[in-house]
Amino acid sequence: MFKKNNYLSKLCFSLLTVSVLTSCSEQVPYEDSANEQGFTAPTPATTAANKALVATLPFGNNKDFEQANRGLIAKEDNLIIKKESGKVIWNMSDYDFINFEGKNGNAPDSVNPSLWRQAAVNNIHGLFKLHDDIYQVRNYDLANMTIIKGDSGWILVDPLTSRETASKALLFAQKHLGKAPIKAVLFTHSHIDHFGGIDGILSHLSDTEKANLRIIAPKGFMEEATSENLIAGIAMSRRSSYMYGQFLPRNDRGHIGSGLGKSPAFGTFGLMAPTEIVDHSVASLTIDGVPFSFQYTPESEAPAEFTFYLPKQKAFAGAELVSRTMHNIYTLRGAKVRNAAQWSQYIEEAKNEFKDAELYFGSHHWPIWGQDDIQSFLQVQSDTYKYIHDQTVRLLNSGYTPAEIAELIELPPSLTKTFSNRGYYGTLKHNVKAVYQFYMGWFTGNPATLDPLPEQETAQRYVEMMGGVDKVVEKSQLLFEKVDQVGTENVVKEYRWIAQLLNQAVFAAPENNQAKALLAKTYDQLGYLSESAPWRDFYLSGAYELRNGISSKIQQLNDLKQVLKAMSVDKFFTKLSVSLNADKAQDKHFTLLVNFTDINESYLLTLNNSVLRHRPYQEAEELGLQLDNQSEKADTVINITHLLFIDLIIGEAGIKETLFGDDLTVEGSKLDLISFLKSFDKIDGNYNMVTP
Repeated sequence: MFKKNNYLSKLCFSLLTVSVLTSCSEQVPYEDSANEQGFTAPTPATTAANKALVATLPFGNNKDFEQANRGLIAKEDNLIIKKESGKVIWNMSDYDFINFEGKNGNAPDSVNPSLWRQAAVNNIHGLFKLHDDIYQVRNYDLANMTIIKGDSGWILVDPLTSRETASKALLFAQKHLGKAPIKAVLFTHSHIDHFGGIDGILSHLSDTEKANLRIIAPKGFMEEATSENLIAGIAMSRRSSYMYGQFLPRNDRGHIGSGLGKSPAFGTFGLMAPTEIVDHSVASLTIDGVPFSFQYTPESEAPAEFTFYLPKQKAFAGAELVSRTMHNIYTLRGAKVRNAAQWSQYIEEAKNEFKDAELYFGSHHWPIWGQDDIQSFLQVQSDTYKYIHDQTVRLLNSGYTPAEIAELIELPPSLTKTFSNRGYYGTLKHNVKAVYQFYMGWFTGNPATLDPLPEQETAQRYVEMMGGVDKVVEKSQLLFEKVDQVGTENVVKEYRWIAQLLNQAVFAAPENNQAKALLAKTYDQLGYLSESAPWRDFYLSGAYELRNGISSKIQQLNDLKQVLKAMSVDKFFTKLSVSLNADKAQDKHFTLLVNFTDINESYLLTLNNSVLRHRPYQEAEELGLQLDNQSEKADTVINITHLLFIDLIIGEAGIKETLFGDDLTVEGSKLDLISFLKSFDKIDGNYNMVTP
């Protein structure tokens, strides 16, 4: 009933595959060798499958390399960026091992050749001239920073992820282009790699420049930027460490890039509220003498996003509406599912509205020159998201489940032969499941999936039925050894099945080192076979943690301190409420009036039924005397600066030391206030992912 969905499904029919399989039979038998980080060698089956892929794609086409190198002004050969603490957060030299040569790129057996090619193009970094008025700094972070020359200064687009990388990128541009006043900064959308480095820009501006700086962002930017990065930010950070291979070695058995770029810079993040909002299409603005036409594209790649067109330069800035990869309708780090149909429509709108564009540049990757090439690029991208949407909906209406649809759907050949449309970041499989989720949610309709047992208990019961952990591991080992016999079209499917079996064993008996070791080896092979960089990093990060345990270097709230300062107090208390530990707060009834002495705002917090609520409170003549015209006294009143309150919440200031110090005043019981503050979890994000 099912078509073969794996990209290897047709490879066995090529002559190259026959030659590969023949050569495999003559190879030295697979030895379970490992590099110094513990990642095992690719098996002959993995090697054959990766080599067979080469025959299916036009690896001899070097146009992407030519475009990525075009306009290079300068680059830093030893590009290393550090935090003030000395911690390295960016090192392009880590990727020097990636060297694409020849028609097949000479990809290592441990890397999917198509992904190897993408990683090689993404290695090209430096300062580039795209047009007489447009420059771009690439690979100083995951995203690009674009510089547009105005009449009297510069307009910056997307100031990267962190203070450190944005500062370095700006200084490098100034070194080669000369200094100019910064007149405006554009945040194209609400993902942190496009605004988090704003403090790095501000650090180089005069007071006059700061006072006159225009910050332009799409409608909903502040709401989405703060909710995505803070409400569920800790969990997203944990999963981001997997998705971007944060703790993996930079080598051919580890992290080679993200598909979208190299990796985010896990530095110091900032945020600045916009001074101007784009809320419709086509919105015309003149910025430092430069005419802009904005396309408002909410609920596409980001909940708040815009693209823009420069009529004078005939240049279309696609933000992240389009990229040189299939993007995520759902991102593995966790975020709101995106509207694939709407996304496709926005691309179609841009294609028609900005049809005169002779230059395309984006928030990631490299530019495209020429109207025909730009129009073709936009058409393929638009058709891809619509195809995924329409065919998924067709099948879900026929009763298929997400897993079934992911096995059934294949893109037509016309949409798979273009490198810029391959699944280097998003994938067909998880995007299909995202469309299903968008319309139908998590429930498939099968009553057995309505209220299943938790993962660990399920695993324990399954493993017991299968005869115990040792039996499961023994059978999995036999299957692992026989993968070489299944043919390249079935290699990935077999490793998937082995991983499913061993995952049950590990969750049933997490102390069983043999099960963990074999599962790690299986994840190695799945990572080596993945064309998607996030899939590769997820598999290899899982293998890493099975061998080494959890890293203690997960991003902490402290690195988001500047974001916390910039967000509204209302949003800050929303963040606080989702940190309330219901068990610790049980039977507690408490009312706290917080007066922020430095920003002249007051909030009333009420704790009842293990639920924290907050509301603005306009301070009465006597604190706590009148609340909403009712004689309702606060249990405790605290007078504190906004910054000190943030330090208390993120743990930079001790509760007892601060409350009994001189930096604030408290009216009412300090002990009750301490009890209240101790009802909140300080979550470090170091939770298990591949073990229970």
